[in-house]
Amino acid sequence: MLKTALRNVLAHKARLLMTVLAVTLGVAFVSGTLVFADSSTAAHRAAVSKDYADIAVTVTPKDPPPGAPGASGPAGSAGSVADEHATVLDDELARKLAGLPGVAAVRPAADGLATLNASDGSPLRTGRIWAHRAAAYVPGADGKDSRHPLTEGRAPRDSTEIAVDSGTAAAGRFRIGDEITLATDGPVMTKRLVGIVTTRDTRVTAGGTLAVFDKATAQQLFVSPGRYTSIDLSAVPGTDEAELSRRVAALLPPDRAEATTGTAQAAQQAVLVDTLTRGNEKLSLVFAGVALFIGSFLIVNTFTMLVARRTREIALLRAIGATRRQVVRSLLWEAVLLGLAASGLGFLAGLGIASVLPRILSTTGEALPRGPLVIGPLPVMAALAVGVGVTVVAAWLPSRKAARIAPVEAMRAAEQPPTVAASRVRGVAGALLLALGAGLLLSLAGVKDASEENLRSAMFGCALLVVAVILLAPLLAVPVLRLTGRLTGRLGITGHLAHRNALRDPRRTAATASALMVSTALVAGLSVIGHSTGQALDRQAAAGLGADYVISTHTSSAGIDPAAVQRVSATPGVRTATAVCDSTLFIGGGVRQISGVDPAAALSVMKLDFVSGSLKDLGPGRIALSRTLARESGVSAGDRIDARIGGPGTDLTPYTVVGVYEDNPTAQDALGARTEVQEKALTAGSVQRVLVRADSGSDGGGAKDRLRTATGNNPLLQVQDRHELVQAAAGALGTLLTLTYGLLAIGGVIATLGIMNTLAMSVSDRTREIGVLRAIGMDRAGIRRMIRLESLTVAAFGTLLGLASGLFGAWTVGALTNGALKDYSLALPWGTLLLVCLISLATGVSAAALPARHASALSPLEAVAEL
Repeated sequence: MLKTALRNVLAHKARLLMTVLAVTLGVAFVSGTLVFADSSTAAHRAAVSKDYADIAVTVTPKDPPPGAPGASGPAGSAGSVADEHATVLDDELARKLAGLPGVAAVRPAADGLATLNASDGSPLRTGRIWAHRAAAYVPGADGKDSRHPLTEGRAPRDSTEIAVDSGTAAAGRFRIGDEITLATDGPVMTKRLVGIVTTRDTRVTAGGTLAVFDKATAQQLFVSPGRYTSIDLSAVPGTDEAELSRRVAALLPPDRAEATTGTAQAAQQAVLVDTLTRGNEKLSLVFAGVALFIGSFLIVNTFTMLVARRTREIALLRAIGATRRQVVRSLLWEAVLLGLAASGLGFLAGLGIASVLPRILSTTGEALPRGPLVIGPLPVMAALAVGVGVTVVAAWLPSRKAARIAPVEAMRAAEQPPTVAASRVRGVAGALLLALGAGLLLSLAGVKDASEENLRSAMFGCALLVVAVILLAPLLAVPVLRLTGRLTGRLGITGHLAHRNALRDPRRTAATASALMVSTALVAGLSVIGHSTGQALDRQAAAGLGADYVISTHTSSAGIDPAAVQRVSATPGVRTATAVCDSTLFIGGGVRQISGVDPAAALSVMKLDFVSGSLKDLGPGRIALSRTLARESGVSAGDRIDARIGGPGTDLTPYTVVGVYEDNPTAQDALGARTEVQEKALTAGSVQRVLVRADSGSDGGGAKDRLRTATGNNPLLQVQDRHELVQAAAGALGTLLTLTYGLLAIGGVIATLGIMNTLAMSVSDRTREIGVLRAIGMDRAGIRRMIRLESLTVAAFGTLLGLASGLFGAWTVGALTNGALKDYSLALPWGTLLLVCLISLATGVSAAALPARHASALSPLEAVAEL
């Protein structure tokens, strides 16, 4: 039987080609998305990780205790911390550390963050502010800095010069001699590019930037003159890290500096990185799951049809003495051989998919960090499991059924309709799953809590709903296709024949349409939720913002230059410009956000709806709370509450609540007097936002450009209008929609191959039938039209089921979103839904191109004579 399997594979190469292609595609999407998941996770890890491979011990300054000189708080700032507690890290300490036994090299560092503008003046890679590294060029005994090897030009020598890494130079289109504008934590600076370096810092190579200053300039910017932010030590081979760390600690003032081994730092970083990248792993694995789910339909359907076509061949084997077990074993060997070949091809194709997916999922150049492909054992095992495992299962089910058919009965009919009992079991199972899934989703309709448990329940209910529709699809095919037959019947005999061909085998039609149905349901459901959420965010932003533009920092730790605020106020076309200081509010055992505003000006740029009290009494010792925070704290207007503004500490201050307003994203959780919030903020005297009200009739684009100019084109600042604020608020939603369209692409490609595969086999099965149609007068154009209409009918069936399932799921799951967004209400994106329908139908038409061409090319006499 093994020889029979080998001969069957070689004898039916053309017939098996589409099957191999189907399995290859399924394997490619599953293995490719798993490789992408591993690669994306590794790239995200690299983007937030520091390489500790050659670091044995690192010396860093200790944070001052609360209340100590230089501690942050009401009278402190980040600068005072550096002045008072980083002074111990200097050249003298570096020389002492270099003399310790076991120390191979000492590398002082003056590191920080610097954001650059590209050559066209736009901020460079603003999506990764945390990866905008800045460092000092600290030469060793040979006059070179081993951490920043020069590839072009020279090292910066004074405060007017800068060097960047090669990746930053390419992204910003910089050349030696160019003037580069940048900012660290304040005003814009301009420096001349004198050198290009390389770096092993994975935070930079994974998509960040690196700016290198001369040592004195970096110390001035990030610590204090003559001092360092850290000192890294590498060890002589064979030196114990822990012992070296103890020697280093003995040289340090215990209250002002500490030594940490490279191993300990790497372990601490691993915990942080796992937390930051966990969501990326889950997002990537969603693709693999969907690809496996949809690809399995293609493989199972293709192999089921392939075995069904060979019923007579199986009957002949039975007639000459082959047992049922031998027949099944022969088909399984064929499946194994086919699966192994397709697994190898699919894995190679999957590597191509893994390299392309980051581009598909990146709405901007900042969406995903870069990194090499990571090929672990899981994608390889998945390729074999899908390619061989799913194919063997797909062959086993129909082969057992075919082997049970009596030889004489099989010789009479190539197709065996399902028994009444089998159809009944399928219908009952589908109905039960539909009731269970729909019931679970309907039970969530009144839920207002978007908790993880409720989200899991919603996902499980949607999965049950999709499986139920797939089981019921063959039963639904007959009534649905009869309705569509009224439309195709108006196209003449070709439309009537296409309708009858689709009805000929409802199971095959349903299985072919399943991939398209699943992808359509996902896209339709997620698009409805995304559109509804976007409108809710739009309404929320419009309800809370009275300003036309918001100038803000990319990070809460940075501040806006007071001179820039004055320039914005004096910009032509600006009616009002109000500065806002954002800080933290420790209240009721939790941490919230407070906005420091000028009471008189706030009402002109914020749309505040007070439930009780007002803003007129806002001042030192008096705050206003959002309705949610007031409810959670159990206070109302006129009550007193203990809270603390700014950094960590122990003392709470009693505040009088002067008003309670409806939740407002612009005002955040609480409002305080700007003078008080600025005084107690982490960086004293800073402001993080400027709300701008423009004159009526001011041109949008020109006003925005003038505001950018007023800020000095500072790369740390962003100027956003109302529409851009909504887009920024929907950042996670944008990722979800990008994922949606990625799923549509996966489902569309698999569905196209599935329909094409089904039609190709159907044309081969109906060779004699097509020959008869040609013989009685149907021309080639009529044959092509018939095949296309049949494909369009199948695509319409899958699209209809997908839309119904997706819209029902969006309606029920939308309640969870309503728990997180007050203004959420179901809104149908008619344009998107229409586009999904058109794409799905176009998939059916395009899938029929090759089978229709092949069918029309058949010679009538040869087709009629075909056995």
